Amino acid sequence: KYTFGRFLIPKRIKGDKIMGDIIVQKYGGSSVATTEKITTIAKRLIERKKTNPKIVVVVSAMGDTTDDYISLAKEITDTPDKRELDVLMSTGEMISASLLAMSLKSMGCDAISYNAYQLDIQTSGTHGKSLIDDIDVSKIEKSLDEGKIVVVTGFQGLDDIGDITTLGRGGSDTSAVALAVKLNGKCEIYTDVDGIYFTDPRKFKDAKKLEEIEYEEMLELASLGAQVMHSRSIELAQKYQIELYVGLSCSDIKGTYIRGMKNMKLEDKVITGLATSDDDVAITIDIDEEKIVDLFESIANENISMDMISQTAPINSSNITVSFTIPKEDLVKEIVSKYVLKNKIIIDENITKLSLVGLGMKHTSGVASKVFNILRKNGIKVKLITTSEIRITCAISSKDTHAAVQGIAREFNI
Repeated sequence: KYTFGRFLIPKRIKGDKIMGDIIVQKYGGSSVATTEKITTIAKRLIERKKTNPKIVVVVSAMGDTTDDYISLAKEITDTPDKRELDVLMSTGEMISASLLAMSLKSMGCDAISYNAYQLDIQTSGTHGKSLIDDIDVSKIEKSLDEGKIVVVTGFQGLDDIGDITTLGRGGSDTSAVALAVKLNGKCEIYTDVDGIYFTDPRKFKDAKKLEEIEYEEMLELASLGAQVMHSRSIELAQKYQIELYVGLSCSDIKGTYIRGMKNMKLEDKVITGLATSDDDVAITIDIDEEKIVDLFESIANENISMDMISQTAPINSSNITVSFTIPKEDLVKEIVSKYVLKNKIIIDENITKLSLVGLGMKHTSGVASKVFNILRKNGIKVKLITTSEIRITCAISSKDTHAAVQGIAREFNI
């Protein structure tokens, strides 16, 4: 296995393409938050079945169930056992799946629900962050041939000793794409937003919706904080060229397609999207250059991903200054402190990672200078910066986020 951004993904999902004309739909927690919403989804599925007879539905837990279960566990202990926590959290998807199947049957449409045990959804990795290796779709094939709508629990699987594991936040997206790969189907992701926007419309009311976006751009945005899609699901879709559609649940409003470059309209657009994330903390330390590898290995051994790494060159000694970001939930002050020189450590939790993404950056000069000029005009200080061919990421003070987004949107007319 190998890493992409913060997430581990499987190198390969085994199995040949086996069936065509299958639609795999995924409904997030907000879409199945109440029995009324589940009933509405069932009615739309029955209507859709008239034109697409073979439908597989992947569901998340109802509403805030996952968060509620975590809170319950923490009422018992501040450090719940990870194996038992996965067992607890997996029940949320089972409830959603069974209720949707019941609803379909009550309306005269044959349906069946399956969980990880019944489909042998094989996973590896650690509890809470497991990876899909394979799915036995034989039961799904048989049920589809019998005319049933198949409802599958997302977010979960079984490890090699048969324990229930979960895939981490947004894992139901990955479950849906993996099933689309195995079934050679199309994948539709339904959520509480009506597509993918240039930036989060809740933070910037004038954000424009995108008709389509390329895999690589969406993958960057997802890994940088855009919460519409899970980055592992985008990576999997890109690898197997599964076109994705993201739309609003139970609505006819046109959504957004995520697809490969060969199917994209050729537009002269430099910036496609902008993502912001408040989930990281920046750490700056003085350290002996020879200890930097030991520090990074210690952090890696805790399964913590580092980002935005920068360091100064040593001057007249082996001492250097290193800055990096990690998720706030993974703050490792105790580990870092072991390597700090003269207690010189700064932990900045008041940062937002602001990331501009666009394939057009590859062939357009002056993008970085425009961004810096916009930030300077608005009196916004850049604390850290990293770039790639299609991305510029700046760490700025959280209080400056709105002004930065507005300024960049105006400058690039997006």
